[in-house]
Amino acid sequence: MKILDKNTVYTFSKIFDLKIPADELAEYFGYRLTKTPLNLPQYSGDLDRIEELRSRIEEVLPYVDLSNEASRREILIGKVATELIHYTKAQLRIEYPIVVTQQLQGTLDYLFRSQTELLVIEAKRQDLDYGMTQLVAAIIALDQWDRTPEQTTLLGAITTGKLWEFALLHRQQKTIEQGLGSYRVPEDIEPLMRILVHVLDLSGN
Repeated sequence: MKILDKNTVYTFSKIFDLKIPADELAEYFGYRLTKTPLNLPQYSGDLDRIEELRSRIEEVLPYVDLSNEASRREILIGKVATELIHYTKAQLRIEYPIVVTQQLQGTLDYLFRSQTELLVIEAKRQDLDYGMTQLVAAIIALDQWDRTPEQTTLLGAITTGKLWEFALLHRQQKTIEQGLGSYRVPEDIEPLMRILVHVLDLSGN
């Protein structure tokens, strides 16, 4: 399947603009993508500030215009990111550059690093469909990057700030599961945080 020009340099953002279906892009790079309900494990410990986080988001939402990228990052994604650091002490890289090949390179919006890694990509123009294609490109790049920890799966999330969707890459099988469900902020903030914390938590809870 020839959907990219092998002589052209592509970034993750450029791949988004091409409007390629996520499964076709995965196939191009030698992976198989399926859409399926994802029953992602959740952290079972205490999240001592989850209700405070929910209240802070609910308080400001009536007064904020979320139509632009900066406001979504500041009001929604940033708050989730900082709470995730509070619970896991993971390192966070924002706008993190990565180059694997000419066709797998670009900037990772949010990369959380502990003994495992979690990738979060912000959906451009709140477009989750082709945002998923961009996430697939980025998570494949992470799989092939020589600095990625030796973990059997890689979890990535695509978000508009208010909606979150997940994709799970199984590294040995070279398969990607795109979750059919989504999580809303602030309504589903607790299960969302429990999924994110579980990925990075070092205690095994």
